[in-house]
Amino acid sequence: MSTDTTASVSTHILDTSAGRPAEGVAVRLTARPGPRAAWQELGGSATDADGRCKDLPALPEGTTHVRLDFEVEPYFKKKAEAQQDAPAHRDSGAVFFPEVTVTFAVTPGEHYHVPLLLNPFGYSVYRGS
Repeated sequence: MSTDTTASVSTHILDTSAGRPAEGVAVRLTARPGPRAAWQELGGSATDADGRCKDLPALPEGTTHVRLDFEVEPYFKKKAEAQQDAPAHRDSGAVFFPEVTVTFAVTPGEHYHVPLLLNPFGYSVYRGS
């Protein structure tokens, strides 16, 4: 049995339209100590070349709910600009989901890895390991 009094969170993003990690996506972390409590912004990070946020802030003791906010619009706009010289494979640059918010419940002492599978017109999340 774990003696930790807080949960921990990590995430990464895979751009499924390219089959590659999504680098440079800003991620904000907020938490609250109950379903009716106010959200507390804890800080954020950005994904590295492997699509991972390795330095998300620690969760405060008593956290029961966590929210990850992924700002994906700048990532897709940058990707579309980079493809302008390759018209045969060019993306339209349209972004249907400019941001993705994932809210989930946590239990003290457990680790939650929440991957985001992303493409310009859809996304999927799950509890990873």
